Order: sequence, then C-alpha cells, then structure tokens
Amino acid sequence: MKGILGRKVGMTQIFQADGTVAPVTVVEAGPCYVTQVRTPEEDGYRAVQLGFGNAKAKHLTKGQLGHLGRAGVPQLRHLREVRIRPEEEYELGEKILVDVFEPGERVDITGRSKGRGFAGVVKRYHFAGGPRTHGQSDRERAPGSIGACATPGKVWKGQKMPGQMGNKRTTVQNVEVVLVDPERNLLAIRGSVPGPKGAVVLIKGARKQKVARGG
Repeated sequence: MKGILGRKVGMTQIFQADGTVAPVTVVEAGPCYVTQVRTPEEDGYRAVQLGFGNAKAKHLTKGQLGHLGRAGVPQLRHLREVRIRPEEEYELGEKILVDVFEPGERVDITGRSKGRGFAGVVKRYHFAGGPRTHGQSDRERAPGSIGACATPGKVWKGQKMPGQMGNKRTTVQNVEVVLVDPERNLLAIRGSVPGPKGAVVLIKGARKQKVARGG
C-alpha cells in the first residue's frame, strides 16, 4: 500500500471546475526516502520504512545516523513504517514524491490529534450536564452517577469520566485528494486532518473505499 509522510500546513478553500468551493487541508508531503525494506523472510512481514524531514546530526543518535548512512539517504528526523503488498517493490534509498497520489484518489491520514488538556465530561463527551434549576447549584457540568450501589458495586472499566482530552493517535479514513502539486510537494485534502499546524501525518491509500456493485 503506497504511502508518504507529510507536514500539515493549514486549511484553505479551492474553487472546483463546477464552481463549488471545497474546504481543504494543505499538506507538504515528501520528499520521503526508503530507509529500510522489511521482508517476510527476514522480518516476518512486508513493509517499508519511510524517512521525512531534514535534521541536523546533533539532533540524531549515533544509532540513527548509522541506520540512515547504511541506507544512503540524508539525515532525516521522522521515520514511519508502511505495509506493502506482495506485488509492490521498493529499493533502499528510493525517493518517494507526492505524485504517487492523484486528484480524486481516496486516502487515510494518521496523525496525533490536538491536545485539549484535562477536560470534564461536558467538553470531552458532550454530556448534557445536570438540571439548572430546583435548588441545585453545583451540578451543571457534573457527570452524574458513575455506578450503582450493591450491584455491580463498582465502577465499570471504560466509564466516561473527566480526563485527558486529545493528544491521541487518530486516523481519518477515506478522504478525497482534491489537488496534487508536484512542483511544491503539496497535497490538498478535502476536510480536516488530525493535529495542529506543523504536525507530521502519514498518508496512505484508503482501505475502505466504496466499491460499485453491478445491477
């Protein structure tokens, strides 16, 4: 499955040929380099490791410098693995550019969502909160009862409660590539993409594309 690493630039809008406006997220995708090739014979699975983003030697460990040097690629900051199909072939040190994708193609985008800090259940899970009348004064944004008394006599695992919101690995699936700009290494993707501006994201071919059924 083809993929590429990129950095989120921000959102804008694009006028399409039919006159409609498409809200898009611009991603600076690539160039990436193949820094390692995984094979079933040696590793038990088939994948490639992609490197993205230039880095100074002082910001990398000796192990990272040796790994990149053996691959014959520049000093790269971000490394990610992408599973590939048996018919796909990659070579160590190969350069991956943004033109691996085409306009109209569907992709999955994985990144780390924006961190919102410690949040209550109203913000985190959209709870309605308690009543605003009848004498209560401190239950407007409270979660209410979190468990029963004798049965089950405990709080169930996974109970929705206040806690850390965001800052988690998130994947947006089956979104459309609206524009590909090989000259500037840019992708315009319809809709939103996980993470803040400058976040590193992994873009792969969509796994859940709709297939037209015959009549």
